[in-house]
Amino acid sequence: MPPWTKNETILIFVDAKSVAEAFGYTDEELSSVPEGAHMGLSCGNPVATATIKEAILRVNQKGETVVDLGSGGGIDVFLAAQKVGPSGKAIGLDMSEDMIALARKNAAKKGLKPPHVAFVQAYLTEPLPIESNSVDCIISNCVINLLPQEGKAFALKEVHRILKPGGRVVLNDIVAKKPLPENIKNDMASYVGCISGAIVIDEYKMLLQDAGLGNLLFVDTKSDLGVYYQSSEDGGALGTPGCCTPAPPGTKAGKPDYDVNEWVASYQIYALKEDGPAEIPSTALLRWWDAYPVVKSSPPSMTAEEVASLIRSSATDFAVIDVRRNDHAGGHVRGSHNVHAQTFYDELPEVYQKFKDVPKVIFYCQSSNGRGPRCAGWYQDYLDSQGNKTSSAFVLKGGIKNWLSTFEGQEDLIDKD
Repeated sequence: MPPWTKNETILIFVDAKSVAEAFGYTDEELSSVPEGAHMGLSCGNPVATATIKEAILRVNQKGETVVDLGSGGGIDVFLAAQKVGPSGKAIGLDMSEDMIALARKNAAKKGLKPPHVAFVQAYLTEPLPIESNSVDCIISNCVINLLPQEGKAFALKEVHRILKPGGRVVLNDIVAKKPLPENIKNDMASYVGCISGAIVIDEYKMLLQDAGLGNLLFVDTKSDLGVYYQSSEDGGALGTPGCCTPAPPGTKAGKPDYDVNEWVASYQIYALKEDGPAEIPSTALLRWWDAYPVVKSSPPSMTAEEVASLIRSSATDFAVIDVRRNDHAGGHVRGSHNVHAQTFYDELPEVYQKFKDVPKVIFYCQSSNGRGPRCAGWYQDYLDSQGNKTSSAFVLKGGIKNWLSTFEGQEDLIDKD
């Protein structure tokens, strides 16, 4: 890996729309996704040939689950979401916190929310936060070539793990026509153009086969890779990151001093996972909360006795929120509101409007070790973002489990639907 990639952002000055069109995106597709979703970081259009299925085409079945490796601004996830329909799932994984934030912002513009559309920060060289045997189709656009050799091998083995039996892979990637010399591998322009990490077809095939994937097909798209280095008349999309990643502001990669099309080509790569029996999980994400921002605050706890005192005093300066989904009816704090944790973040604006003038908003789940503190944290983060000093989040210590055991038989504190 070239030395400048450590803690740097390499900027390439390209016309994002021109790059997207050059690699197969239609005007209709580009106009259907949020502005900023296509950033000129592609070398193909994997969704166009992935034969992604919608529920209506699959009798008595839901739409497919699609995962995009290296999702960037989200263009391929948004296009996949259109194809899988509202009952399907389109999940984008990207190592960059900034890219994930951008993609989530783009999704919000279209009203797209988890679990239908989700963006999760993840390193492709580490275990993916996806359940085994849960994904119908995996796509990737000019990303695998950016990984080091051992990273490529690991990522493809993870691809095999998360695919359902019979699942398919569609990768658009840069492939070397012949082994690259060191001067090209270590050239900044090569790195920005997704070229320096390219490997030859035989090597790529070996990695796919070692990962357990078969029925391999490599198709040369015949695209002109020189488009990466062509600026638009007005200077292109200034500040757009290159096919790679993170750089000191103002760093600029120039046009390479060699013919890129002589050394590398854009390929569409197809592969299948062998069919067979397997237990298929009901969801793809390993942790549903990965689809949302990480909590920044740590709200304090209130004991069961402290909350009980508030209830019995008929105080009006507090509210209690139960974030459990299916077990609220089995017993809950009397007078508590029920807002499900899995949709809590998306409902934060409404929750805020309802409780913004309530000094103490107390959250709980089963034991208040996971969902309760997480929702309390999201609420406090939202309060902070709004500059609200009136309301504060708290967590009921021990959750409903401790509450029910502490106040068993005391109907003024316990209610059941």
